[in-house]
Amino acid sequence: MKRWEGYEHGINFGGWLSQCDHTKERYDNFIKEEDFKTVKDWGLDHVRIPVDYNLVEDADGNYKEDGFAYLNNCVAWCKKYGLNLIIDIHKTFGFSFDTGENENGFFENEAYQERFYRLWENLATRYGNIGKEVSFELLNEVTDKGYSDEWNRISTICIERIRKIAPDVTILIGGYWNNSLDALPDLLPPYDENVIYNFHCYEPMLFTHQGAYWVPGMDTSFRVSIDTPCAKMKEIAEEMMGDMNGGFEDLGGFEGPLSEAYFERYLEEGVKLAEERNVRLYCGEYGVINLATPEDTLQWYKLFGAVMQRHGIARAAWSFREMDYGLVDAHLDSVRPELLKYL
Repeated sequence: MKRWEGYEHGINFGGWLSQCDHTKERYDNFIKEEDFKTVKDWGLDHVRIPVDYNLVEDADGNYKEDGFAYLNNCVAWCKKYGLNLIIDIHKTFGFSFDTGENENGFFENEAYQERFYRLWENLATRYGNIGKEVSFELLNEVTDKGYSDEWNRISTICIERIRKIAPDVTILIGGYWNNSLDALPDLLPPYDENVIYNFHCYEPMLFTHQGAYWVPGMDTSFRVSIDTPCAKMKEIAEEMMGDMNGGFEDLGGFEGPLSEAYFERYLEEGVKLAEERNVRLYCGEYGVINLATPEDTLQWYKLFGAVMQRHGIARAAWSFREMDYGLVDAHLDSVRPELLKYL
């Protein structure tokens, strides 16, 4: 399978220009230039920057130059420290993966879609011809499978309009069920050789989201060890989470503790599809909630990282600071030097 050179080992700067209160204080202080240097010192090669439309658009869709200034800084700091950059539209007007943000109507409203296209044309004009150092991710985590056909249509139009401005920029696209690997077969074949299929991995969800307040059915006091047999995890997940059964749709014989074989099975069909369509794969988010023990978190990263490395799949961990997954946060101080080897 083809590798995506320059984007093989990265990290997200989540919660900075997205999933935040969108205040100047947040923009100026949550991530700073020295954090880009830290990422480089960790030996990583790129950052993924989630961006909400609120950063660069007002309520009426007028562009805000003070918002674009933060993206300008991202480009400059990445260049200074030898990092590559993915600009990810995490929320567009009318759609967010987070229902709590009350963004609705994007897939039904052509005016909202036109606003999305124009935003990407603006971004393409500003950043699309810098070179391989900057890539574009069209939209984070389409949710419902029912949006699949519309998303194929919208994303194709968007790519066509970007290509008129930035013919060579790399573009990432993911599928429904929040960028599920299982949704990739329903994406259209890649528009051209500079389109990459994007997925997210938090499998098994019962482990990586243990105690997560935002997961329906999850007991916030629930904790589980990585050594818990998969068969037991499946039993707990089905009882607690119902249809959101935590990544155990088909154990495939992996009743024992998590292993590299579990992740090999998880990736199998996605890797096969990528080879059939001659498209590169990218895992834009993966990680373990900060409620897991540091030792268990390290073990999960070891298992997942080994399999991803074996297949040459580029990736970016979630997330640098806070956001319930922060790799720079104090809870990982005891294991961070070892954990960084597996990003």
